[in-house]
Amino acid sequence: MSTRTSSPGTHGPRLRKADGSAIRVLVVDDEPTLRDLLSMALRYEGWEVRTAAEGRQALTVAREFRPDAIVLDIMLPDIDGLQVLQRVRAGGHETPVLFLTAKDSLDDRIAGLTAGGDDYVTKPFSLEEVVARLRGLIRRSTLAVSDSSDPQITVGDLMLDEDSYEVFRAGETIELTATEFELLRFLMRNPRRVLSKAQILDRVWSYDFGGKSSVVEIYISYLRKKIDAGRDPMIHTVRGAGYMLKTAE
Repeated sequence: MSTRTSSPGTHGPRLRKADGSAIRVLVVDDEPTLRDLLSMALRYEGWEVRTAAEGRQALTVAREFRPDAIVLDIMLPDIDGLQVLQRVRAGGHETPVLFLTAKDSLDDRIAGLTAGGDDYVTKPFSLEEVVARLRGLIRRSTLAVSDSSDPQITVGDLMLDEDSYEVFRAGETIELTATEFELLRFLMRNPRRVLSKAQILDRVWSYDFGGKSSVVEIYISYLRKKIDAGRDPMIHTVRGAGYMLKTAE
């Protein structure tokens, strides 16, 4: 694994919370050297870091530290990372999660994301890649403030606010995870345009799954349950081509 870190300017300006305080990241991995390297790289970004070597310890630290993002190894000595994430999500926390694992099969990647993870990095990886992925997740979370001159995107009775990270359908609040929000934003910025699964993978996850598109189908189904449930559908499947968002007719 690369241990080279780059200057903060490589990835753009330092990220901080709206109140000016440092972003908090919890790193969970049973390899001491890897924990130290990740902690060093993240602190170089100006972030506050806590670590845990086991799943149960991670849950305790998460409750006390209240991290803004979690770097989570799947293979842990007591309970695995998937169980840790499920318990975090069960507590009502939508903290962005980046999975780390030596496993690189499609099934493992899909398992991590369907458990509620937001992104996935396979060992060995570069520290720069982890930092870049985390920055992307944090920007998509409620911590980030958009540089857009008009933060509100409206399509029909659906409204998305990029500054507050709020979504409304016919005035009703829709609660989304960071990844669901990014997917919806991509759809809403391209209304009545067919977006292929490959385009969605590249835009929302910034990489593909060996040419597989199962994760797109999974997250489209999540969005439909929240956006279209009990209403006229706005998210449409264009068979053999992809997906399109348009005003309900």
